[in-house]
Parts: sequence; C-alpha cells; structure tokens
Amino acid sequence: MKLVILDRDGTINEGREDFVTSPDEWVPLPGALEAIAQLNHAGFHVVVVSNQSGLGRGLFDVAALNAIHKKMHKMLAAAGGRIDAVFYCPHGLGEHCDCRMPLPGLFEQIAERYGMALDGVPMVGDRLRDLQAGTALGCEPHLVLTGRTRGRADEPLPPEFPEGTRVHADLAAFAAFAVERDAVDGPRAGA
Repeated sequence: MKLVILDRDGTINEGREDFVTSPDEWVPLPGALEAIAQLNHAGFHVVVVSNQSGLGRGLFDVAALNAIHKKMHKMLAAAGGRIDAVFYCPHGLGEHCDCRMPLPGLFEQIAERYGMALDGVPMVGDRLRDLQAGTALGCEPHLVLTGRTRGRADEPLPPEFPEGTRVHADLAAFAAFAVERDAVDGPRAGA
C-alpha cells in the first residue's frame, strides 16, 4: 500500500498561535487540498496525525474536533481527494503520554491499524517534532515551509532535524515530488 502521513495544522490548514477550535477557524492552505487529491489520484492513501492538546485543556471538545474534520473532509471531497484516517493526541505536555509528537505513539497506531511497517513512508510536517515522531518508526522526513517554518526557505536546517530531511515550499510541492518519484522509481519501501 502506498501511504503518506501528513501533519494537520500548518501543513494542510493555516496554523494558529492558539488553537483551531471550530470549523470556522479551519482554513486550508492554498493548494493543500488539491495536493492531497493529486496524491490520491496517484494511488496514495493519506493519513493525518495531529497534536490536539486543546482537547485536554478544555478549549474545545470532541464534537468540535469532529466538526472541524467534517469540514476538512467535505472540502477535500469537493477538490477530488480524501483522507483515509485522522489520528490525534488529545493530551497536554504534562500528561506523559506516548502519542504526543515528537513521541511516536500516533505512528505506532498507524502501523498497527494498517498492519505494516512505516519504513520509507513519507511523513510531511511543518515542525521538527512532526518529523521526529515519524522517523522514530522509519518514516522518510519531509518538511514543508508553511506554518511554523514559513519564511525559512533560504536558511539551512538546524542539525537537530532528522538526517535526509527533504524541504518543500508547501504541500503542493511535496505532492508533485512524490508523484513524480513514484512514477519514475515505483513505490518506496514499506509504502
């Protein structure tokens, strides 16, 4: 199975300094929905991972999170794409869970759900912690310069980023890269 794992806030939709707490606050980044549709049309299954500590803090509830994701799915369907599953961590920093990125718990859940190793599966995020979580289980790291990393195009990556991290302007640039590479080289190991 060809799989791509995407972070949500700052990668698919506009990130906020606080939290996306309602469907009205969920705004897709330019070209992101079309990028997911492009991946789908090339045979990729797309899964989303997201830290959602606002749940644990009581800033919004599961019903609000479900409404946000319903909007995301509806807008994505209108663009011709789909997300197969959303995995999220509801815990805050002090709760010592294993699913809050940069820990790999969400990725372990994905591997278990799909019955596959994640070696070589592309993981796309806008933050160091997204990539650290994925590479702990062998994912291939891809940084998009949106969200928290906007404006870093000319800066070298700090040394704490996983070795081999590829950098893309946005999700559309990553999708074009992944689809072209897949057409030339075939599916990645584990994908």
